[in-house]
Amino acid sequence: MAGKFVITKNKKGQYHFNLMAQNGQVIASSETYPDKQSAMKGIASIVKNAPTAKIVDDTGEQEAAKKAVKAKAPAAKKAPAEKKEAAAPKEKK
Repeated sequence: MAGKFVITKNKKGQYHFNLMAQNGQVIASSETYPDKQSAMKGIASIVKNAPTAKIVDDTGEQEAAKKAVKAKAPAAKKAPAEKKEAAAPKEKK
């Protein structure tokens, strides 16, 4: 079973929906809508646009995200290890 949209109505008569994961956890939450039809249109928009929606990182943390993705990527085959040069001895004072 896939996730589901759950529409609720608050005490002020406004509508709101949550996208629920299969395990029952909220994975997305909407704004409030004045009527149920508007909430349904919001759901339809997500269903239509989400599969092709791009992710825009506006946090200024693009470099950190790139590093995290790179770190999680499968490791490429490594070339044979090169011998490390011995460090030059430090001079005594």
